[in-house]
Amino acid sequence: MTLPLQIEITEAAQGHITAAAAWWAEHRPSAPGAVVEELDHVLGLLCVQPDMGTRARGARLSEVRRVTLPRIRYLLYYRVTENVLQVLALWHASRGQGPSL
Repeated sequence: MTLPLQIEITEAAQGHITAAAAWWAEHRPSAPGAVVEELDHVLGLLCVQPDMGTRARGARLSEVRRVTLPRIRYLLYYRVTENVLQVLALWHASRGQGPSL
């Protein structure tokens, strides 16, 4: 049995998450915690199934993948290094071209 991956959130990704959660809490009163709920859910899945995301095109870093958080329409960019799931960015789907990674 394989152990779940540890999660490491980069400083840039933490900034994206904080900003998205604050915006969502202010502008979506019917679901103020949706960003955190979606992230918790998808990170739980990724820790045991890291290949579920698709490869991110155009990333300078190696092995970058992304997964869609459909409820909030954000893309989570990540990669796996050794036993760590490294969260690189949280990017809204409407922003067009993805983050510079």
